[in-house]
Amino acid sequence: MNTEIYKKLALHLDDLPAGFPATESGVELRILKRLFTPEQAELALHTTIIPEKAKVIALRAGMNTDETEQKLREMVDKGLLFSIEFPDKPALYMATQYVIGIWEYQVNTLDKELIRDMNEYIPEFVNFDTWKKSPQLRTIPVNRSVDASLEILPHEMAAEMVKDQSKIRVFPCICRKEHSMIGEGCDKPEESCLAFGMGAYYYERRGIGRDIDAEECIEILKRADKAGLVLQPNNAKKLVNICCCCGCCCQILKNLGKHPKPAELISTPFVVRFNEETCKECGVCEKRCQIDAITIEDDKVSLDEGRCIGCGLCVSTCPSGSMTLERKPDEEQTYIPSNQIKSHLRLAKSRGKLNRVKMTKISIQSKWDRWLANNRKN
Repeated sequence: MNTEIYKKLALHLDDLPAGFPATESGVELRILKRLFTPEQAELALHTTIIPEKAKVIALRAGMNTDETEQKLREMVDKGLLFSIEFPDKPALYMATQYVIGIWEYQVNTLDKELIRDMNEYIPEFVNFDTWKKSPQLRTIPVNRSVDASLEILPHEMAAEMVKDQSKIRVFPCICRKEHSMIGEGCDKPEESCLAFGMGAYYYERRGIGRDIDAEECIEILKRADKAGLVLQPNNAKKLVNICCCCGCCCQILKNLGKHPKPAELISTPFVVRFNEETCKECGVCEKRCQIDAITIEDDKVSLDEGRCIGCGLCVSTCPSGSMTLERKPDEEQTYIPSNQIKSHLRLAKSRGKLNRVKMTKISIQSKWDRWLANNRKN
């Protein structure tokens, strides 16, 4: 098998905002070989994060348009590319990041070999410095933890964000599914990840998950709270997805949890305050904390604010009300982009890839303009 094409693809994916770092072991190349045929890897090199018609990608690849469209469709079906499709309009195709993207799109086709390689690769993928500057996910509190006196913005309230969504799809959490497949799963609900809008339509076209309405979506969020799952939407005010994460399986929480102070890395507007005088030392908060911010020693509860990510799981079930959420001061609030495009650009900038992304757009436009000019002459 031609390794060079996979090295080129790895570099191509690394130029996308979230990156695809190389490793000494080469595990990232093994992953690509499992997912892409050499022909698909070659075609993927001609896709960008800008949605484009098949004829534009065919022009860049020097291929027949119909053949290109067929191959792009096959790659979408395998979760290797993202597509935007509307009735009576040509489909648009675009490159998708490995995480969050290609990996999550494999939820229906996982096998133990891919899981093994991913578990080897993910610690190399998660870069603490990058995540601190521009995380892909943020943490919002579960609804029951929000006190009426607490200042909270619309994009920080799960129920507010989902109530007006017209297209919602729920599907299995890939993290809990892959852990279950290798005998390391937990008892928390697997069907709990949520996609909205274009993402939901993409999952529908690929036969992943099922459609739900806003009412059922809110019930799933309530169930997540009861199960002790952290709510992590995309890092933008406009909602694209919500992951409901456990500390034992979620690849992001597991790896960020290795940092001594995860609170410095995770985008969250809140922190928990603990009233030692009213605490009954029941231990419920320790069991529900997914990031090991709460410990009990000698019948005394200890809260490590450097680890607290403000998810509110300890607050929503504290029988004595000793745990409460408090809004961080303005100078400690992290910036939340208005939409996913701006979030990706910010992520690219934090990795030093912003100029690369901009030049890709300029290069595409230049080639397209030349093609149009030549065809007008002919």
